Amino acid sequence: QVQVGQSRGGLVQPGGSLTLSCEASGFRFKNYNIGWFRQAPGKEREGVSCFASGDNSTYYAHSVKGRFTISRDNAKNLVYLQMNSLQPEDTGVYYCATREYYNPTYYCQWVQEQYDYWGQGTQVTVSS
Repeated sequence: QVQVGQSRGGLVQPGGSLTLSCEASGFRFKNYNIGWFRQAPGKEREGVSCFASGDNSTYYAHSVKGRFTISRDNAKNLVYLQMNSLQPEDTGVYYCATREYYNPTYYCQWVQEQYDYWGQGTQVTVSS
């Protein structure tokens, strides 16, 4: 059974940085995609970024491109979302999600239906 755990979020001032981590375990195969999503108050959940394990491909939504970075620590089995230059509109609950694949995957999308296992979500608040 795949399980997804997330680190705590926090309160950050505008312009600040925060790193979230996601630990997915219990994979039967070594191929998976990781997606990061967020849900602002009163809004629908939206995709932010995703990672494909086959070649470490990463993709970013226009709203976060150039500010957010996904990286992986194989030794610790963690995927990070480094968030820089945070703005109040980045406030929301952030979710990590994953789907495993039998074959290596070299492409991902931040489409919720393409992910099977979800973390518990963590609050990120950007405010002065």
